[in-house]
Amino acid sequence: MDSESESDLLGDQNLWAWLVGLLSKKPEWLNAKVRFFLPTTDLDCSNEASNPEVTCRQLNRLFAQGPATWKSFIYTLCFELDVPLELEVRLQNSWDQKDDSSKQLGAGEERCPEPQLHHGVKRPFQSYGSSPRRKSSKKQQLELAKKYLKLLKTSAQQWHGGACPGAWHTLDSPHSYIPPILQWSRTTAPLDAQEGATLGDPDAADDIDMSIQDLFSFKAHKGPRVTVLLGKAGMGKTTLAYRLRWRWAQGQLDRFQALFLFEFRWLNMITQLPTLPQLLFDLYLSPESDPDAVFQYLEENAHQILLIFDGLDEALHTDSMGTENAGSALTLFSDLCHGNLLPGCWVMTTSRPGKLPSCVPTEAAMVYMWGFDGLRVEKYVSHFFSDLLSQELALKEMRTNERLRGMCAIPALCRVTCFCLRRLLPGSSPGQSTALLPTITQLYLQMMKTFSPSGTLLDTSLLGLGKVALRGLSTGKVIFFMEDISPELMAFGAVHGLLTSFCIHPRPGHKETGYAFVHLSLQEFFAALYLMASDEVDKDMLIEYVTLNSYWMLRTKGRLSLSDHLSTFLAGLASHTCHAFLCQLAQQDEAWVGSRQAAVIQVLRKLASPKLTGPKKIELYHYVAETQDRELARFIAQSLPFHLSFHNFPLTRADLAALANILKHRDGPIDLDFDGCPLEPHCPEALVGCGQVENLRFKGRKCGDAFAEALCKSLPTLGSLKTLWLTGSKITAQGVSYLIQALPLCSQLEEVSLCDNHLKYPEVLSLVELLPCLPKLQKFDLSRNSFCMSTLLSSVKVAITCPTVRKLQVRESDLIFFLSPIPGTATQQSGASDVLGKDSLKEGQSRSLQLRLQKCQLKAHDAEALVELFQKGSPLEEVDLSGNRLEDEGCRLVAEAASQLCFVQKLDLSNNHLSQTGVTYVLKAMGTCGTLEELHISLLSNTVVLTFAQEPREQQGSCKRSSPLTSFMSPVTSELSQRSRRIRLAYCGFLAKHTEKLCEALRESCQTRHLDHLDLSGNSLGDKGVILLTQLLPGLGPLKSLNLSRNGLSMDAMFSLVLCMSSLNWVFHLDVSLESDCVFLRGAGTSRDALAGGPEFQAGAQLLELSQQYTSRSFCLQECHLEPLSIAYLCTTLEKCPGPLEIQLSCKSLSDDSLKTLLQCLPQLPQLSLLQLRHTVLSLRSPFLLADVFKLCPRVQKVNLRSLCDAVLHFNSNEEQEGVCCGFPGCRLSQEHMETLCCALSKCKALSQLDLTANLLDDSGLKCLLEYLPQLPISGWFDLSHNSISQEGILYLLETLPSYPHIQEVSVSLGSEQIFRMRFSKEEGARTTLRLCECSFSPEQVSRLASSLSQAQQLTELWLTRCHLDLPQLTTLLNLVNRPAGLLGLRLEEPWVGYVSFPALMDVCAQASGCLTELSISEAQRKLWLQLEFPHQEDNSEAMALRLAHCDLGTDHSLLMRQSVKTCARLQQLSLSQVIFSDDDGTRSRLLQNILLSSCELKSFRLTFSRVSTESLAHLASGLGHCHHLEELDFSNNSLCEEDTELLIGALQGTCRLKRLHLSHLPLEASSLALLIRGLNRMTLLQDLCLRHNQIGDVGTQDLAAILPRLPELRKLDLSGNRIDPAGGVQLVKSLTHFECLEEIILGNNTLGDPTALGLAQRLPPQLRVLCLPSTHLGPEGALCLAQALEQCPHIEEVSLAENNLAGGVPHFSKMLPLLRQIDLGSCKIEDQAAKHLATNLTLCPALEKILLSWNLLGDEMAAELAQVLPQMGQLKRVDLEKNQITACGAQLLARGLVQGSCVPVIRLWSNPIPAKVAQSLQNQEPRLDFSFFDQQPQTL
Repeated sequence: MDSESESDLLGDQNLWAWLVGLLSKKPEWLNAKVRFFLPTTDLDCSNEASNPEVTCRQLNRLFAQGPATWKSFIYTLCFELDVPLELEVRLQNSWDQKDDSSKQLGAGEERCPEPQLHHGVKRPFQSYGSSPRRKSSKKQQLELAKKYLKLLKTSAQQWHGGACPGAWHTLDSPHSYIPPILQWSRTTAPLDAQEGATLGDPDAADDIDMSIQDLFSFKAHKGPRVTVLLGKAGMGKTTLAYRLRWRWAQGQLDRFQALFLFEFRWLNMITQLPTLPQLLFDLYLSPESDPDAVFQYLEENAHQILLIFDGLDEALHTDSMGTENAGSALTLFSDLCHGNLLPGCWVMTTSRPGKLPSCVPTEAAMVYMWGFDGLRVEKYVSHFFSDLLSQELALKEMRTNERLRGMCAIPALCRVTCFCLRRLLPGSSPGQSTALLPTITQLYLQMMKTFSPSGTLLDTSLLGLGKVALRGLSTGKVIFFMEDISPELMAFGAVHGLLTSFCIHPRPGHKETGYAFVHLSLQEFFAALYLMASDEVDKDMLIEYVTLNSYWMLRTKGRLSLSDHLSTFLAGLASHTCHAFLCQLAQQDEAWVGSRQAAVIQVLRKLASPKLTGPKKIELYHYVAETQDRELARFIAQSLPFHLSFHNFPLTRADLAALANILKHRDGPIDLDFDGCPLEPHCPEALVGCGQVENLRFKGRKCGDAFAEALCKSLPTLGSLKTLWLTGSKITAQGVSYLIQALPLCSQLEEVSLCDNHLKYPEVLSLVELLPCLPKLQKFDLSRNSFCMSTLLSSVKVAITCPTVRKLQVRESDLIFFLSPIPGTATQQSGASDVLGKDSLKEGQSRSLQLRLQKCQLKAHDAEALVELFQKGSPLEEVDLSGNRLEDEGCRLVAEAASQLCFVQKLDLSNNHLSQTGVTYVLKAMGTCGTLEELHISLLSNTVVLTFAQEPREQQGSCKRSSPLTSFMSPVTSELSQRSRRIRLAYCGFLAKHTEKLCEALRESCQTRHLDHLDLSGNSLGDKGVILLTQLLPGLGPLKSLNLSRNGLSMDAMFSLVLCMSSLNWVFHLDVSLESDCVFLRGAGTSRDALAGGPEFQAGAQLLELSQQYTSRSFCLQECHLEPLSIAYLCTTLEKCPGPLEIQLSCKSLSDDSLKTLLQCLPQLPQLSLLQLRHTVLSLRSPFLLADVFKLCPRVQKVNLRSLCDAVLHFNSNEEQEGVCCGFPGCRLSQEHMETLCCALSKCKALSQLDLTANLLDDSGLKCLLEYLPQLPISGWFDLSHNSISQEGILYLLETLPSYPHIQEVSVSLGSEQIFRMRFSKEEGARTTLRLCECSFSPEQVSRLASSLSQAQQLTELWLTRCHLDLPQLTTLLNLVNRPAGLLGLRLEEPWVGYVSFPALMDVCAQASGCLTELSISEAQRKLWLQLEFPHQEDNSEAMALRLAHCDLGTDHSLLMRQSVKTCARLQQLSLSQVIFSDDDGTRSRLLQNILLSSCELKSFRLTFSRVSTESLAHLASGLGHCHHLEELDFSNNSLCEEDTELLIGALQGTCRLKRLHLSHLPLEASSLALLIRGLNRMTLLQDLCLRHNQIGDVGTQDLAAILPRLPELRKLDLSGNRIDPAGGVQLVKSLTHFECLEEIILGNNTLGDPTALGLAQRLPPQLRVLCLPSTHLGPEGALCLAQALEQCPHIEEVSLAENNLAGGVPHFSKMLPLLRQIDLGSCKIEDQAAKHLATNLTLCPALEKILLSWNLLGDEMAAELAQVLPQMGQLKRVDLEKNQITACGAQLLARGLVQGSCVPVIRLWSNPIPAKVAQSLQNQEPRLDFSFFDQQPQTL
């Protein structure tokens, strides 16, 4: 183009020439701008400096790109260069002045060489595959390939030849590259779409600070060679990728012939799926010719080809147009990774951690990029600043500002920091960076301020770029085009290096220029600025962007968030330090900006949830750090849980710094757990000074020596640290050396775990030697490391010599020390050899040490070394050497040493290949050991365990603690409480020939202490060996038990053992089971459970020991076949056995001859007390044989045969028969057997009980039995239940009842219970009660029942319960029953009683043949009671007329009224409960009124729990007014109003003969109470006054107290629940002085207090029987005074002071109270010490039946005291200890007290701290202990 056309275009001839002249002087600036706006331009011609033609050609190219590019270029020119103001306007408007010359300019541009597709390398464009493939020779192919490879290098060198200036490109020069920290896990599985996936194989080797060439392992196996570089945003992944290309271009990576670098962000823009050749040639760089030959060469040399794909995480995004293009790029990437394309090539990709697509092979190597450490930061700063002064100033700022140095660990932030320091340092004072650069957001803000040196921000440009950035983040766009950004903004971004440009190939043959922010975080920062400062964004939209991003998103439809740091910048902009900047940027007032900042802070507070995942927690901590809000930080810190864990995601130093920043605002301690998290090697330095950390745990293979070094720098500064775990790491000797230096400085540590670190044994030993330097350490775990035998012995030596070690546990790979800190060493300094003082040494000498060296390959010579070490140390509580190879010699050495060493508890030598010879060695070695308690050897199970007893001096403390128990134990019990020696040689293969040698060894083992328990079970002694053993047993001394089970014994050996019961005094019990081969010989008080010796049997065994009768012997023979001869011989053998003797036999069956022989032999055994035949089948004849036993052996007291298989015979010590018991339940007896049975039983002198339940008698058998009944001398219960007896049998019994004058009671139930019992008395003429339940009678049977009732004169009471007797049948029955004289009571319970009307019931009573004397109706309970007197006596007509004159008969029901008046003429007692008297028709109330008027003899009237209307009450009051003989009135618990109460009390004014008055739960107000008091003045005979729960208060109480002296006969006073305070209580007790007959005082549930109690104590009547003061606010003083006063009341029977606070003042007595039956002190807060005197004084109450002490604070001491007195309480029936603090020990003491002879039926122990299993075991052994919620006290018949 000529100058004239240019002048026409620009509007001024000189403007174009001036522009060309200006830019010709600045060729580098122009080249940079052309590279920016035209990234595909060929810059070869630009090498000519100051060439106007080149400058003109470059301007023409820019002009030809269009108005947007040209305007952006002009704006950039005006920004950066000195352009006169008048020319700026003309240049900016130059594009609008268009004419035809623009076409010439465009034509001239077309003549320029075509821009290259990539990097500006010249080559003609030709799409791969557009022409047929040509065949080339090998030589031609090689030449073409060499040219292409050279072209690749040239392209890379040219790209790296220049760079844009700016904050992001200061150190882009390849020569100034500072490599970040790299860490390599060679074997790693790819992350899939699940949270918490493992980042690497835990056993893989890791490398720290690896060099770049180490990224590729050239020794890898054939196949895909894939490396994944993982790093968070800003770590320098893309920079490293370009660094690799630069090094390759410089020839430093000579192993690769070709290197291709692709970025997924522009690969995503591809609109169609390309082939691999198209990707390499069309979209990257094309060869000059024959691409087929070049590609063929690349395929043949694929192992020398490297393809780098940057930003794999961005492959999951969609482009701006919404098309899913990531699939095309990922498809090619996947095929390359799996070797489907270019097999053998090398593939490297970069990605952010947390998410990788599944196309990454499982064998891909993972390399973690951790950024910079301190050394790298300083090196980077040194390279950044060229002059020394700036370097020194910058380094000084870095070293003094910990926060800034932490941010610089991220390379991108380090770059921005240096850029900001370059501006701040020249004119700022030292340390100013702390205030100006405290957060990441502040860094970016300082960078923004550099854009305007004058201090005036370009608000429009910043907000404009922010809007573009936010739009891109919202749509997932990171690449923009010219139309997306205005020219002004494009120029702004280009000038300041904020934007970068590159060429995009959407498809082959097409290219476009794309623009992007130089870093994604910069785009996020501008978006945050726009959100905070733009008035187009409201607060609702703003807070939507404050979120916590998840790093574990699903790959389906979702994409990884682009806005990683958007919320971080929003949080940073919410800081108060950004307030002024935002006000200026937004051009708004402070209130507007402040409200937006507050909204962000509020959202952050809401995000603090305890359910956040680990990554979200860390992200939140970053947000909080950015806000610089102390209140927010404190809120987050206080909401943290104590245990804060992070699992399976990478953590950097910055992450831990953010966490530490939060913890500094926390008040309490915290537990940090990092499990499986890849950690930056130097990240522990961020925890320096974090005093809130109490527990710190690291587990991960990424932790190496560098990590250990950084950790050791922090440990001494963690003042509260108690637990330290560094497990599963890869530290070596170097890392251990750091720990050895740091751990002694942490004297507060309580637990250290260094397990699973593969440490060598020297390192392990050096760590073990640290134990004395850590005075508070409790556990030191070195498991799963390498150690040898010398290490093991050294560890044992340290454990023995270190006074704080209490247990050393070594098992295979486990090595754990357990320690007990010595008191007083909290302030001592660790690390010195004399850290422990004299007191500490004394404490250490008294310690007990446990050594568990299991499966450690120890041999006999090692045992010698161990014994030598044992002799130097303190007492050994437990030594476990099981699972080693000591064999006989080693076991002998250790066993012999046991007699010299102080073994406190146990020595375990199991699984050490011991032989039978070794067993005798061990036995002989134990001969001199006096502390051996148990020796258990079993060669079958390879068990060798020696248990030792405590030394006497060690038992003193325990004896003192158990003194309450031992103080009341009998001599036998005290002997049992001592430790017994037990030897168990089970399953050792001993034969009969070994018996003598074995006994000799046993005698030698008992030289210092006799043997108590011997177990020889599971051997092969046989009959011969056992018979020989019985001869040698006297030489072993008095044993307590001998177990000979499973030795192959027969009856012959059994008979020889029976002889031992008479020849050996210690044998009290012999148990033999032949089929099971179980043989036990036991001494007095030794149970079979005690033989097991296990802890689970101890409690039950001790109870059984105490429960045995120590003078009785027992012989038990089971699973045998007994013939008559065997039985006779057995009995003959047992004749010499001392008695008393119990025999138990059990065999499959026993013939009649054998049974007869056994019964005939009974007289030969006078010492026999019990004979049992258990699980032995007998014949039908056996009941008759057993019935004859009373004649054969008069000592038989009880015979019981159940179901023909279980028989029990009890014997008396003499031959006098007093009421023998006989029972044959379930023995299939029928009618035909009754004659024989009764004939045999008739020979008894006295039969107190006969049980024939569950037989086959039915009605015919009952009739037959009743015929022979007079022959039986029975005087007790006769039980015929479950014999299919029907109503006919009952009626037959009733019809014959007059013939049996001894029958006292008959109880029959034909329901599911099938009860039929008769009770006989010794005397004739006893009154009989008949109880019938569920016995339905037909009308005919009802008539027979009535007839029988009329004839049975001795029958006085009949119960009919649910017998389906309806109202007509009841009427018939009452009408038909007629007797000449006497009383008959009928108790009826039927459902219809609840709903039938009162008049209907009275109508029934009117039909009765006798006179009604008692009537009781309970509608709710559906019960009716009436008593008839015979004969019916007609009243004289005059008296009847007089009574009818007072009755209101009315017109309706007049006949019923008249009949009721006649029927109730003799009525003496009327009781109505839960009856309703309403106002419907008044029939009920008028009928009741007439009954009261006509009952001239009525003495008792009760109406309770009923609803009575006012009208009905008026009728009732009218009737009561005429009951002048009334002695008892109970009107409690009725629903009345105040007026009704006054009406009722008014009717009592004439009842002067009342003896019992109950008016509980009535509204006694002042008026009604005054009326009652006036009435009480005339009731001088009153004996029982009950006014419970009437709320009369103090005033009413005082009024009542005033008239009480006028009731001289009063015996019971009940004023409970009346709100009586001390004022009323004192007045009340003063009035008690005048009572001589008062026996019961009940004042519970009033606030009487101690003043009332003290007054009452002075005035207690001597005849007092009951004193109930529960919940009366009594204190210890009042209770003690009352207790002393009760000593003057010899008739006292019941005392209740429950629900009062008697702590420290429990009442106790010093004088005997002979009649006291019950004492209730429940819920009184009584403790052990206060209750001791009470327990001791209980013996002064011999008649005591109930002791209620529930809901207190009683413990084992009180249980021990009670256990002592229980045997002395002969009448005690119940002890309630619910809800106390009694443990299993206390319950066992109570059980022992029961065994000592107490007759208490039940002791309640519910809700005490006793484990369920222990409680069940105790209850099984002693059923009288009740641990259940519901009372299970056995009910008596």
